Amino acid sequence: MQTETQRERPQAWTAEQVRQDNSWMLRLTPQAIQGVRDALAYAKSHPKPLLAMEQSDFPLPPASRDALARAIATTQGRWGMCLVKGFPVDEWTEDESRLAYWGMSLYVGVGRTQNRASQFINDVRNEGGEYKVKGGRGYNTNAGLDFHQDSCDVVALLCRRTAKSGGQSKVVSSIALRDAVRRRRPDLIPVLEGPFFHSYQGTQDPSQPPYYRCPIFGSHPEFFSARTNRKNTVAAQRDFSEVPRLTPQQEEALDLLDELLPSDELCYSMELERGDLQLLNNYVTLHSRTPFEDHDDPDQKRHLYRLWLAVPGSQPLPDDWAEYYGDVRAGAVRGGVRGSAITQEFLDYEKRQAATLGMPLRPWRPLVLKEDVAPAVAA
Repeated sequence: MQTETQRERPQAWTAEQVRQDNSWMLRLTPQAIQGVRDALAYAKSHPKPLLAMEQSDFPLPPASRDALARAIATTQGRWGMCLVKGFPVDEWTEDESRLAYWGMSLYVGVGRTQNRASQFINDVRNEGGEYKVKGGRGYNTNAGLDFHQDSCDVVALLCRRTAKSGGQSKVVSSIALRDAVRRRRPDLIPVLEGPFFHSYQGTQDPSQPPYYRCPIFGSHPEFFSARTNRKNTVAAQRDFSEVPRLTPQQEEALDLLDELLPSDELCYSMELERGDLQLLNNYVTLHSRTPFEDHDDPDQKRHLYRLWLAVPGSQPLPDDWAEYYGDVRAGAVRGGVRGSAITQEFLDYEKRQAATLGMPLRPWRPLVLKEDVAPAVAA
């Protein structure tokens, strides 16, 4: 295993640099693909609930394990992202795809819950949801999305079916974004490193307030990180009168991010194809999606599976991100949104999976309680 001094750190990149260097892309070998097929066949013949599964219930050979390990390592290095091509989703039913995806995840990270229902695998498809409304999320709509990051170390999207048109993925290096802000408006860097309030959009634990405080640019002395989703920042202003109003400088900073993020210089666009697995390091990349038009046939509609993962090789986070992430230590189990339906089965899985991967796990507790929200906001 590489030490921290040996491992390449994430770096700033431009869209043109990504186009010129495809070292962030991996294609599965026939041996790796067959290993996944064989593990899926074993798991189907020895069925278990997903949360009860261990690596031995989805026995991957070295070729498959090594491919997954390289993919995750790529997200923690130069590019902060990886695209893995070649998963045989056309051979699998929806349930088989879900089982295979979850089984593979047991080798690379600890799954995190993603919504108010505390689900640990989400279907990304248009289910008629609305995006820019109170409680709106993007994954169940066909809307174009604001640039954002997901609430975990690595977001993993496995493409099962593509849209009739649209749905293009857009990715930006948040390190390059920071550098662009510094060139244009260096006075806004400390503004972005200051406190912003964001809506949970209803995904918080019932004991937590409906919003949280987190800077947009992290202030860790060694590892840069960024976290922004303007929709949720606007929602906190709209829905919660007790939240401090954005200052003119904060509005300027958000406007500048909105200008820079979709720029041709920074924004790289990619088309996800069937069998592609996109992995993004959420601390050093931001992503978006264009609107899409679906097929009329329900069996042809755009469909991806989303996992949120805490991974062993993750970077440390700034101390003032602890309210949202819970644990800021490198390689710790953290992130996700608690939701309202955490089960004992999930907690047992989390503890077992953390031990399997050698990841530190602190029992979850909210750092800010709903009843403490007035003094917390005033602080």
